[in-house]
Amino acid sequence: MADSAFATDETVRAQINLWQRDLGSVRRLADNTLEAYSRDLDQFLTFLSAHTGGPVTLATFRELRGADIRAFMAQRRNDSLGSRSLARVLSALKSFFRFLEREGVVTTEALNIIRTPKLARSLPKALTVIEARSTITTTAELEERPWVAARDMAVLSLCYGAGLRISEALAITRGDLEDTALRVTGKGGKIRLVPLIDAVRRSIDTYLEICPFKLWPEEPLFRGIKGGVLSPRLIQLRVAQLRGALGLPPSATPHALRHSFATHLLSRGGDLRAIQELLGHASLSTTQIYTAVDTDRLLDSYRKAHPRG
Repeated sequence: MADSAFATDETVRAQINLWQRDLGSVRRLADNTLEAYSRDLDQFLTFLSAHTGGPVTLATFRELRGADIRAFMAQRRNDSLGSRSLARVLSALKSFFRFLEREGVVTTEALNIIRTPKLARSLPKALTVIEARSTITTTAELEERPWVAARDMAVLSLCYGAGLRISEALAITRGDLEDTALRVTGKGGKIRLVPLIDAVRRSIDTYLEICPFKLWPEEPLFRGIKGGVLSPRLIQLRVAQLRGALGLPPSATPHALRHSFATHLLSRGGDLRAIQELLGHASLSTTQIYTAVDTDRLLDSYRKAHPRG
């Protein structure tokens, strides 16, 4: 919060520190989210200080008007900030002022009249079942070192066969593995239990059998060539290599395998609530986007097959 240090008084700075502590230790926001929220608030306080012509105090918050918030949002949009980023900015401000109200420090109604910017709805691009399987199995043909091929196949199998984010797959330890399930630490440190189908379990076991490094129970399972923790960049490069070999579109990424996991489950009658739990989504609305994906694929098939399509 260095940039806004001279734009606020000590009382406000103390409340900011308490809010950040609450987000990190109580609400357990991811580090990247906490950093972004803090930066957004910092920029708002710097703007507010210039806007009001003096240091920001609790009294400034009490006198805050909707017009002040709109002026700040307009400035951020003029700085070429997109709607998604503006929505995050507004979320950060609401979080801070809700905290102040909850703690009985100050109450303001200004944010309640500000609407969240409309977001362009982007649908995940899922691979077909054949494309997803080929992405995993073709790995062995592109890598001469058997243990590296087994490693990459295991990581990609976790993305498609268990719906993991690449960061979640690379954070797995030997201690997280159970016979038929996997303990996954997701965003915000939330832990969920994901079932392991036989194909995914076999891919992990194959890697464990031939991995040349000692793998302790509490350390990440997947290793780089020199034994360090595997970088997600290497998996991304592997998938880029697979895109070229298989003629897949640029949208074929490790994260697309996670999208494919959800889309294929849904198309086969999977329960939306169950898919939400498997993906580790905090809100069902996040998971519901896959219903639109599946509908789009159905309509696409219809248009291609129908005589008058």
